[in-house]
This record gives sequence, C-alpha cells and structure tokens, in this order.
Amino acid sequence: MLDFKPVLYILGILLCVLAMFMAVPMVIDIYDGHANGHGFAIAAGLTLFVGSGLALAHRMAVFQISVREGFLLATSAWTVSAIFGALPFLLVVDSLVLTDALFESISGVTTTGSTVVVDLEARSRGFLLWRAILQWLGGIGFIVMAVAVLPVLRVGGMQLFQLEQSAGSRKAFPRVGQIAGAIGGLYVLLTTLCVLALIYVGMNGFDAIAHAMTTIATGGFSTSDASIGGFDNAGIDVVLTVFMILGSMPFILYLRAHKGGEGSLWQDQQVWAFLLTLATCIGVLTLWRLSQEYNLDGWRALREVAFNTVSLMTGTGFTTTNVTHWGAFAVTLLFFLMLTGGCAGSTTCGIKIFRFQIAYAAAACQIRRIMHPRGVFIPYYNRRAVPPEIAEAVMGFIFLFAFSFFALALALTWAGLDFQASMSAAATAIANVGPALGENLGPDDTFAYLPEPAKWLLSFGMLMGRLEIYTALIIMLPRFWRW
Repeated sequence: MLDFKPVLYILGILLCVLAMFMAVPMVIDIYDGHANGHGFAIAAGLTLFVGSGLALAHRMAVFQISVREGFLLATSAWTVSAIFGALPFLLVVDSLVLTDALFESISGVTTTGSTVVVDLEARSRGFLLWRAILQWLGGIGFIVMAVAVLPVLRVGGMQLFQLEQSAGSRKAFPRVGQIAGAIGGLYVLLTTLCVLALIYVGMNGFDAIAHAMTTIATGGFSTSDASIGGFDNAGIDVVLTVFMILGSMPFILYLRAHKGGEGSLWQDQQVWAFLLTLATCIGVLTLWRLSQEYNLDGWRALREVAFNTVSLMTGTGFTTTNVTHWGAFAVTLLFFLMLTGGCAGSTTCGIKIFRFQIAYAAAACQIRRIMHPRGVFIPYYNRRAVPPEIAEAVMGFIFLFAFSFFALALALTWAGLDFQASMSAAATAIANVGPALGENLGPDDTFAYLPEPAKWLLSFGMLMGRLEIYTALIIMLPRFWRW
C-alpha cells in the first residue's frame, strides 16, 4: 500500500528550506527600503507554517521510501515547490496574476528560463534574486534526482548510471542524503567561482551573483530584458560560456575526479560526444554567418555563435543577440540542439546525449543483424554492453518525448498560437530551454502576451520535461494508485 507519511515529511522539509531562502530577497528588499520585503515576509511565513506543519505531523526517526513512493515524491516535490515558489510573485507590490506567477515559478524551478515578466530593470533586487534562487534550487534538485533517484526508478535508461545494485529495494534511497551533500558542496563551489570570475571581468556584485546562480543551474533568468546582450562584454560572454558547459557535465564524474579518478571525466563517451557536437556546430554556424554577412567581423561572429549555441544546447537560454536573424539553416540547427540537451546527471534537460548514443548503437546493431542474420551483435556504451532493458527504456523515452512535444504543439495551436510559434514554444517547454525561436516568440520577446490557456499548457510542458516524461506520466495512470 502507498505510504504517504514519508512523502509528506520530505515535502515539509523541502518547504521549510524554501521558506529560509525566501528570507534572503526579503532582507535585501527591506534593506533597499522597497515595499516588496513585506510580501516576501508573508510568503516565507506561509511556506514555513505549512512546511513545519507537514514535517512535525509526519516526522519519523527512520523512514523508507519504495520505488512507488519515489515516483510520487519526485512529481509532488517539483509541483509543490513551484506552487509555493509562486507566492512571492503574488504578494509583492509589483505582483503578477495567478497564471503568470505560477508560470514564472514553474519556469524557475524547472530551470527553463521562459519568462512573462517585462521591465526587469524596474523590478526590485529581491524580486530578481528570487527568480535566480528558484533556478539555482531547481538545478541542484534535478542533479540529485538524476543521479540518485531516476536510476533507482529506472526512468528512460537512467539506470545505466545506477550507483547501487539493489535497484528496486528501499535501501537505495538513504544514499540520496550522502550524494546530495557531496553534489551540494560542488554546486556551491562552482557557483562561487562563477561569481568571482564575473566580478573580475566587470560585472557588479549583485548581477554576478544572480547570473552565476542561473548559469550553473543552466536556467537562463537574467536581471535585464536584453539578457546577456545588455552587458555587451566579451569577458562576460566567455566566462558564462565556460560555466554553462561546466553545468552541463555529469556532476558524478566531478566527484569521481575529486576522489582520484582524474581520467573519468575525459574518458567518458558522453562527455566527448557533447563537446564534439558543440565544437562542430559552433564551427559550422560561424562559417555560415560569415558566408551570409560579408561585413561581419570574424571574432564577433565566433563570440556570438559560441555563446548562443552553448546557451541553447545546454538549455540555459541566455542570449546576446536575436538568433532568428541568422537565417533558416542556423535556426533549424539550433532548434535541434535545443531538443538534444547536455549530459545526464547535470542540470540540463532535453533528450540527453547518452540516449542518442545508445539509440545509434542499437540501430547500428539492427542494421548488422539485417545484413548478417546469424550474427550476434551487442550495442556498447562507454565500452560496456548495453542491456536490452536499457535500450528499450531509451527508445521508449525518445518516443514519449517526441509524442509529448507534438501533442503540446497541437494543443498550443488550439490555444491560438500559429504553427511556428506552437512548435517553437512546445520545444522550449519540453526541453526546458527558455527562449523560443519563432518569429513572434524570438529570444528578445517574453511569453507575457500569450493567451492564458497557452501559458497553462506550457507550464504543464515544463514540468513534464523536467520530470523526464515517465515520472509525471506514471502517477497519472489509475493503475499506479492500485500498484
């Protein structure tokens, strides 16, 4: 029977942590003399009240979570965080309506980066920092889920990165605390290094903190309507490009390298494929732009292409220029990179590089079987044989990802968007990227003027993408509640 007690207890702890982080923008706005500080205080109080109530009512000295409860916890954690994370947006002076507040909060905790907020420069520092905090917390939350939870739940081939052999047992979940602690320390270290590097190249302290948090989380919320293009600083572009790539690498490999396995990061097949894909696409797009814009400076072209290509493939969503002006070939290539994503076990979303590698290996084996019916061919990943159940899980995930994308795009056309805007918005939501590439939804635009049904559909799509499709779909099945 499904045991709600440990799930509610963990949700209570999660809300208490969220309330503590709300105190940071509250203090900043009170210090600045901005009335938003009172809104943050009320939101933090409500969140703390509900969280502490849940934690105290369901506290347990020792608790265990089964795989079934793990699915429920993963889905409810993101949903509840988004709901309570929207409270500050509803209660501050320059408040958002309910639909927009939930959209902004969901976009934050899922590290998507799509926004309905306009005139960012006119908002309080606390308001801007809260958006960054939501993405920062969502980034570390997803790393822990991807490294410690999804492999145990056997979602979309993630069991390939299993840290413990007892995949179906309750014993796997206590390790989440140990893993979360190690990843948290590394996450804070990378964020701190990014802050220092941004300050060194000329960004002020507040902007450096806000952008470092959303860069490591590959989230993309900025403090400027023009995103990173508003700074027009080559040093900032370079620093953010480097840290976006670092945020897209498997964090578990960083930990292994720290413990003495220095070669684990550079010997990983997924890492090489990710970096090679990025380098190739940056080179191709730079040559494309130079061939189309004869007066364009080579360094400027490389700088803009490298930054925006890394940003879109990693799902960060920062922009320095409107890439829709680069031509149909560039927009098409960037569209597919948006769906591809980075490495498993990082803050990025999308399909993930390793799934393409396994799908390719399985397809290559199938071609060989057709040519040599009596042969025995086994797909390999990282010099290890891929079990049939993992290959099937990967194929199933790619199908569900594609089906969810097309279903969301179709629903958005029903909500009033045109074909190009629907396809682009559906892709940016499911892949948790942020900016859309449609003519009416370019990177310089927000989602503020979309009809309300479209915003609700995109909010649902962002949650589905962040939960790796399977996790959200399973708890919607009636059979799950009878499992």
